[in-house]
Amino acid sequence: MTRFGSLPLLHQPGERWTYNSGSDILGVLIARDAGRPLAAFLRERIFDPLGMKATGFCVPAAKLDRLATCYWTNSEPGAFEIFDAVDDVRWARAPAFESGAGGLVSTVDDYLAFCQMMLNKGTYGSERILSWPSVELMTTDHITPAQKAVSDFFPGSWNRRGWEFGLSIVTGRDDLTAVPGRFGWDGGYGTSGYTDPREKMVRILMTQRLTGYPSSQGVYLDFWTSAYQAIDDLVVSERAGRP
Repeated sequence: MTRFGSLPLLHQPGERWTYNSGSDILGVLIARDAGRPLAAFLRERIFDPLGMKATGFCVPAAKLDRLATCYWTNSEPGAFEIFDAVDDVRWARAPAFESGAGGLVSTVDDYLAFCQMMLNKGTYGSERILSWPSVELMTTDHITPAQKAVSDFFPGSWNRRGWEFGLSIVTGRDDLTAVPGRFGWDGGYGTSGYTDPREKMVRILMTQRLTGYPSSQGVYLDFWTSAYQAIDDLVVSERAGRP
């Protein structure tokens, strides 16, 4: 934190949006305020109450055989190759720094439990993890039009999206899958998890393939198009008030 604080500002606070760094700092502040490592805090406040038994900053040796290899398309030779092999993966050991911005490893079931909690406005079963006003605040676009004009994350990133507290939110419709209010994120290792409060729906995709823009966007578009096409017509009729 001392070294980070010695760096010159990239911009004045509030002028632009910068990905990642703020969440790393937040993780440090949480650990210091809680008086224990970030992993211990997350385990006590989130993972254990949600039954997320396979989520953490590292994988126990006895469970490494469950961890998937990550692949990528090497742009130089254009070959499909291993990007992160399980026999030398960084999650086989505890990290030197528990990042608030990323670094957790998890499963579809654990991720689903977290997304269901967010869908239920902070509750999961009989447990309340977050207050509903906190969830409302977390799932609101906080990036101003002026910030979006100068702080693109990738080409066209703000065309129909905003940014909440660590997640993106759909703000406008321009295709079948762009449902306003849907929130979540696409991870660098080829994961995509979003919650749609309007349809009361959670969908998760894990591909084991390093995300590449724009090549991976077609996979996500196909996935979400199929998900929305699968919604039963009866559900749509009931929501519209028709017999």
